[in-house]
Amino acid sequence: MTLVKDGDGILTHCNAGPLATSRYGTALGPILLGTEQGMKFRVFSDETRPLLQGARLTSYELQRAGVDVTLICDNMASIVMKNGWVQACFVGCDRIAANGDTANKIGTSGVAILAKHYGIPVYVLGPTSTIDLDCPDGEHIPIELRDPEEIKTMWYEKPMALPEVKCYNPAFDVTDHELISGIVTEKGVCRPPYTKSLAALFGGKA
Repeated sequence: MTLVKDGDGILTHCNAGPLATSRYGTALGPILLGTEQGMKFRVFSDETRPLLQGARLTSYELQRAGVDVTLICDNMASIVMKNGWVQACFVGCDRIAANGDTANKIGTSGVAILAKHYGIPVYVLGPTSTIDLDCPDGEHIPIELRDPEEIKTMWYEKPMALPEVKCYNPAFDVTDHELISGIVTEKGVCRPPYTKSLAALFGGKA
């Protein structure tokens, strides 16, 4: 609980809570544990288009846990940061390269770029099993492309775009390691340079 303090505003993206993992989850872990200990946070949950994991899962988990959570559209992240309402960003991860580049749900990189502009730390939270030291950097992480209908028709009573309109729908993006303030695992917090601190988790030289 050294990354945040009582009363902080936290922005989350996608879902990395109990429903996605177990118990406290990863990215929601400090929030849920801190709440149990009596701390108060104000959390802004990105809806996380196009599959809305933030709206459908994260906001649900936080609401049930008694956390002050506000659901926002992804394109509203910059204004809540500019307003001074966010002191830290917590995100999960699907894969972490040896240099700290991190693949996570699409939109994570944009959040990190905005946070860098406003001087807000971004923390990646995940188990050591997501760290791939054989993957040198984010350029070597393949990105899944998904069905265009997730954008054009899913969740809507009527189509939101013409059937013939092309869609680009990557499921993930890669956040550059230079935008990440710390990588939090069950073994502790890794800080830059990540090539050394991540290797140290597996017995390499720090």
